[in-house]
Amino acid sequence: MSLLAKFRDYLGADLAIDLGTANTLVYRKGKGIVIREPSIVAVIKSTGKIQAIGKEAKEMLGKTPGNIIAIRPLKDGVIADFDITEKMLEHFIKKTRGNRSFFKPRIVIGVPSEITQVERRAVKDAALRARASEVILIEQAMAAAIGADLPITEAGGNIIVDIGGGTTDVAVISLSGIVISKSIRTASNEMDESIIGYVKKKYNLLIGERTAEQIKIEIGSAYPLDENLEMEIKGRDLSHGIPKVITVTDNEIREALEPVVNQIIEAIRVTLEKTPPELAADIVDRGIILAGGGALLKNLDKRLREETSLAVFTAEDPLTSVVKGAGRILENLDLLKRVGHNY
Repeated sequence: MSLLAKFRDYLGADLAIDLGTANTLVYRKGKGIVIREPSIVAVIKSTGKIQAIGKEAKEMLGKTPGNIIAIRPLKDGVIADFDITEKMLEHFIKKTRGNRSFFKPRIVIGVPSEITQVERRAVKDAALRARASEVILIEQAMAAAIGADLPITEAGGNIIVDIGGGTTDVAVISLSGIVISKSIRTASNEMDESIIGYVKKKYNLLIGERTAEQIKIEIGSAYPLDENLEMEIKGRDLSHGIPKVITVTDNEIREALEPVVNQIIEAIRVTLEKTPPELAADIVDRGIILAGGGALLKNLDKRLREETSLAVFTAEDPLTSVVKGAGRILENLDLLKRVGHNY
């Protein structure tokens, strides 16, 4: 290792980033995960000045005065607002590295497998403008598989389903490459939107994003639960315009989530149908691995077992699988050469 490379390592310059629609996680070489914050930026409308980023900005969701808006700069796994994404990245990079800014970091970033070249370029440009020296893109499904400890370098089929905030990536991996993949722009955020729509239609009650997310976490499920759950929720009655409290059950929320769950199941089916027979045989033995925040939906594994007749396992820490995998790629130059892309 050159003296310059050793000095870069000492300064902890290199980073791996899971730039997600819902959350951004940052892994610092030699240190592990150092940032885990919502991908939200609060902006003053009149001036465009950043008011808050990350956790602080999420607290403002649905509660901001008219002159402040809370923005999610990424939508469906891709950049929707380039300038805000750049500022958010710059903030997280600076927060990660403190005053050690002599070297610009090399950054590995996870992206959905089926985004366009233009969308890939936007991610790379945003990171370069946020003071990266080099940007290497890695498919999120590949990063998730590495983070979930799948034997991706072997000549055997492994299937990973990464359900993030904005996209669900399904991929069959063998010999350090993606053989078959399917990416859909339906994931955890659409689950929240489905809950908002269901409550509005059935109860004429308007609830916010944060409430919908809490409902999903507490009583949401993809398959009947062993014990019935219910939750008291507060919102605004659309008939009278006043606050109102109702109680919803896990059966109702499962009904609300069904269209989204069905789309994820269909993406898995399509991928399995296109898988070469030899790799399909391996998948029968190894099963399906779930990663991403959406993998935490109650009984999703049971539902997938019923739908596919395959064993289904959830990664040890599904929320961090992508950033852990990107971090391991950063720490392993051999692996970086095999799976990283300079677009």
